[in-house]
Amino acid sequence: MMPSPYPLEQDLGMRYYASDAPGIGGRLRASPADFVVEELPLPISDQNGPYLICRLTKTNWELQRAVKEIAKRLGISHRRIAWAGTKDKNAVTTQFISIYDVPPEAVEQVHLADLSIEVVGRSQHSLALGSLAGNRFDIVIRDCIEEELPARVRAATAVASAGIPNYYGLQRFGVVRPVTHLVGERILKGDYEGAVVAYIGRAYPRESEEAQRARTHFAETYDARAALADLPVRMTYERAMANHLVANPGDYPGALRALPPKLLSLLVSAFQSYLFNSALSSRIDAGISLTEPEVGDRLLFLDGREDIVSARNRQAALLQIRRGKCRIALFIPGAEPVVSRGPMDEILQELMQRSGVGAGDFERASRFVKTAFAGTLRPISLSADVEADVSGADVRLKFTLPPGHYATTVCREYMKADPYVMI
Repeated sequence: MMPSPYPLEQDLGMRYYASDAPGIGGRLRASPADFVVEELPLPISDQNGPYLICRLTKTNWELQRAVKEIAKRLGISHRRIAWAGTKDKNAVTTQFISIYDVPPEAVEQVHLADLSIEVVGRSQHSLALGSLAGNRFDIVIRDCIEEELPARVRAATAVASAGIPNYYGLQRFGVVRPVTHLVGERILKGDYEGAVVAYIGRAYPRESEEAQRARTHFAETYDARAALADLPVRMTYERAMANHLVANPGDYPGALRALPPKLLSLLVSAFQSYLFNSALSSRIDAGISLTEPEVGDRLLFLDGREDIVSARNRQAALLQIRRGKCRIALFIPGAEPVVSRGPMDEILQELMQRSGVGAGDFERASRFVKTAFAGTLRPISLSADVEADVSGADVRLKFTLPPGHYATTVCREYMKADPYVMI
């Protein structure tokens, strides 16, 4: 394992690479066409129902903005549109969405630049986050280090196949402004004022000077009226929060609820993602393997079954892991109290205590956001059978990942580059 030298990755808990081999460098997303992702849907079994299931293909569209524009064209609330997975903005993406109580003819009349939508079926149920089979990626990394490039690519491909740390990627925390977990932590603590100030007022150097000035002024003054005047028009979420504060001074909980419900819930779950990354890196700190189980480790099987490693079943668990039947997993805490099963549970509980966040805070956040934040298991390692091709200084990677796994986590093992060249 090699430590990451990049402060941003360290701050987000992504502190290690799987191998000590040199990276290929390069940059992702020189154009959206260099990052193509196709969602693999679950079977659509219902022939009837009030939900239209549609295939949405978009280029360089942020999903929430695309959904709002589609809803506007249909004359409905954006809350009637749901999806199974959130995709990257700077990419060409194909995914599935459900739209409640809209005729197919209306969808066929939606025309937006760099976006197409096609009705593919009906369902009795809305799509929900995670209700997909996986994602297929076709990615080009440009301008790589040409010295021994084919050999470096072969080495990284072997590591990706064997298993790498299954970190939540940078985009989980915000690409230009990795702030979502910080806002989520404040919501969990009931510090709604602090959450609003962090969301609107925390400036980052890769934003425009206009945006940085507006954010900094709000952070220093809490002047919502000035923020509404100064924030760029494209910052619709920040402006919606500021607008609420202008009309309702001091109502910081209400300002947070001006955000779309899914985005609000993602802020809280981003803190869970941060806990996972940090605990995974702490396991590596301790020199504990990602693929060889310790007594007390939790196991997650392909069929969703769970188990705990004991001294008696440890060798059987190791055999199952090597056969690809299950993986070692971390339990990400939520509103339910955690019964400690082993050292990894203890590490997570220590991280929560250090942050001042407990199960009761997740329960309060669940009521505030109106989303259940139950604990969940996530595998600590990710393996991918990558088809890699080298052409001059460019490297093309094709692979498929399960739901909730990040293509950039695979790419960073190849590149070992500044995370900002991956966005």
